[in-house]
Amino acid sequence: MAQVDVIIPTFNRARRVLRAVSSVLSQTFTDFEIYVVDDGSTDDTQEVLKRFKERIHYLGRPFNAGVSAARNLGIKKSTSPLIAFLDSDDYWLPRKLAFQVDFFRNRPQALICQTEEIWIRNGRRVNPKKRHAKPSGDIFRPSLGLCLVSPSAVMLKRSLLQEVGLFDETLPACEDYDLWLRIASRHPVALIPEPLVVKEGGHPDQLSSRHKGMDRFRIKALLNLIERETLTMEQLQATVETLAEKSLIYGRGCLKRGRTREARFYLQLPKRIEERFKG
Repeated sequence: MAQVDVIIPTFNRARRVLRAVSSVLSQTFTDFEIYVVDDGSTDDTQEVLKRFKERIHYLGRPFNAGVSAARNLGIKKSTSPLIAFLDSDDYWLPRKLAFQVDFFRNRPQALICQTEEIWIRNGRRVNPKKRHAKPSGDIFRPSLGLCLVSPSAVMLKRSLLQEVGLFDETLPACEDYDLWLRIASRHPVALIPEPLVVKEGGHPDQLSSRHKGMDRFRIKALLNLIERETLTMEQLQATVETLAEKSLIYGRGCLKRGRTREARFYLQLPKRIEERFKG
């Protein structure tokens, strides 16, 4: 059994997944297995990946089931105690795995960590805004507003997923926001300050480009958090406040676009949640 399993979901990104896999094979730390989950690609992804032959586990799906289902399949098929995710449009610098394995070796009680990133947008390097700054430790409250954990930067212990559950396959987007909040409500998320991931954005096949109105998925994740997780009173209050804020913004946006029924649902949602807790 390898120390680390690397799970790479991909869909119609033959050229990019080639780069992603190559960046894993170029790591200075070498005790890993790679699981590439081809989520129903219709391009030449399968053909491109044949060049790696015995160096990867290729898991092909006959249809596109979404990134959550793809990652979950990789998790279920893999066996190592440590899991790292890599989105197929991102890639790693050579010491990424080495830094994170050393982190867990030196901190045996830790369950999850992530690294800093280099952001590329439309082919140019950009600096993240202040609100995107990654915290370390208890990140629950700052993570409610927006996702502050990147799948490609994460390494975690398999036991953590056995505790909190896998990615929510009912969410077509913001599935990572949902999982990180479940984790952060229970455990600290450590940050390794070195930028060891190159994260590319701005291309049309990103989930954020394909799914407009992303806040409706964040609202669903917050509802799930309230209904399914055991939160402290402080965490619950912060979650309800964030839910109200996002619901009002999204509801007003629906109203402007003439989606009256949808607007009514989201504009009334904060009051319904408040009444539930008062009762």
